[in-house]
Amino acid sequence: MSGDEEEEWGRRRRRIAGDPVTAALSADLLALILDRVAAARDRKAWRLVSRGFLRAEALHRRALRPLRRDALPRLLRRFPALELLDLSACPALDDASLAAAALGGAGRRLRSVCLARASGVGWRGLEAAAVADAAGLRELLLDKCLGVTDVGLAKVAVGCPALDRLSVKWCLEISDIGIDLLAKKCPDLRSLDISYIKVTNESLRSISSLRKLEDLAMVGCYFIDDDGMRILSRGCNSFQSIDVSRCENVSSGGLASLLEGHHLLRSINARDCVSELTSCFLSKLSVISNTLNILKLDGFQLSVSALKIIGMSCKNLVEIGLGKCKGVTDEGISELVANCAELRTINLVCCHLLTDDALFSIANNCKKVECLGLESCSLITEKGLDQLTICCSSVKELDLTDCNVNDAGLKCMSRCSELTALKLGLCASISDEGLAYIGSNCEKLQELDLYRCTAVTDNGLAAIAAGCKSLKRLNLCYCTQISDTGMKHLSCLEELTDLELRGLVRVTSSGITSLAMGCKSLVKLELKRCYSVDDAGLWALARYSENLRQ
Repeated sequence: MSGDEEEEWGRRRRRIAGDPVTAALSADLLALILDRVAAARDRKAWRLVSRGFLRAEALHRRALRPLRRDALPRLLRRFPALELLDLSACPALDDASLAAAALGGAGRRLRSVCLARASGVGWRGLEAAAVADAAGLRELLLDKCLGVTDVGLAKVAVGCPALDRLSVKWCLEISDIGIDLLAKKCPDLRSLDISYIKVTNESLRSISSLRKLEDLAMVGCYFIDDDGMRILSRGCNSFQSIDVSRCENVSSGGLASLLEGHHLLRSINARDCVSELTSCFLSKLSVISNTLNILKLDGFQLSVSALKIIGMSCKNLVEIGLGKCKGVTDEGISELVANCAELRTINLVCCHLLTDDALFSIANNCKKVECLGLESCSLITEKGLDQLTICCSSVKELDLTDCNVNDAGLKCMSRCSELTALKLGLCASISDEGLAYIGSNCEKLQELDLYRCTAVTDNGLAAIAAGCKSLKRLNLCYCTQISDTGMKHLSCLEELTDLELRGLVRVTSSGITSLAMGCKSLVKLELKRCYSVDDAGLWALARYSENLRQ
């Protein structure tokens, strides 16, 4: 912002602050206005208008994600109406910090607390933070809180009886004992994540008593096996979503027994779980044919007949994951999609046997598809993309990493005016001409990956910057022809938050300065192996990039 612009903004602030109409507005009316201010940048500008506006925002604020633990007590006093508190970004959060914060203080209305990655927090921290007084807490996320043990989980269970969502993923000190107490004290739990902790089938016996549990994730629980699945099948028929991915001792037979007891399942994630589906599991799919919407079988061995049965039994699927599945062919995809017209998300990453015929089948049967993953499907050409984009113009996310995509393919993709994410990494045939097509028609694009697209130059970036003003994430790693001129083109992207520039040896501190001055929303910037950037570039980032975090 230039000096003249700052002076003009200052005049506007003084004019608004001195306006008797504005001054007469009550805090409640200002809060109603604030509800209609969606963008974070605009809300920040709102706070700068006047003390009245700042006070109204403080009284109205419902969510907070502080970045420093020492500021936590002051922020909690300033924002009394907080309902959601995310402490995952506070470095070195520990028991003493939570004691000083007093999360469960008198009058507090917290409904959700995230302590993810707070490895210094243990049971004393949970107790000192007065969680025992937080009877209204509904959601608690303790992912990777390595200091939390069964004792800490007991404090949570006793102090938060109304809890309906809990995640203890990667809390390695929690055992069957803690899970058993949790199930007894928190009967209203609806969502539970016990991924990567050393629990056994005994924990599943306790979990099966939760009559309201709908979502259960137990990724990478290596001590759980088919017997545990049978225990769950005899529990309450309330499950809607289950994730057993990477549970190496769960077979398709165990999954089949689970289906027998839970007829309301909407989502099954069994990625990298077993190598092959049995006829027993496939036959049980008809039991949940009316409810199943999401099925992820990444890493399985799937035959044409298996895909045909899935398609005939699960006609209401909206998402299917077949990434890295062996045996998936064009014929198998044709059999699958013939009966699954509602599919919106299809993951075919690393299905190396697929050709344009698979895209023809998807295009002709799945008109509503929005997200398509085709990474490393190297036999796909612009012919398949042409048919896909003609029939499915509502595609929003497309992953073509390591595919033989060229500028003709990008011309086809430019038909998708709703496109928000496009991944083109390792597509060496893409040039500025193809990016010009994307820039001319994909104005809603928010994420673009051009990793090692070595033919792309500054002119291609000019086309993207001119046409894709909503771009938030951009990967230009090892696009070695990009220079400071390209950085100047990107400097007009005010919403850009993540930028990866690894290996761009032609970019100097001048280009980084242009970025820092223009891209005010930048949060994450990668400059590894940008050998031409010196201290001047870092000084510019320090001065202008106020939101930079990494």
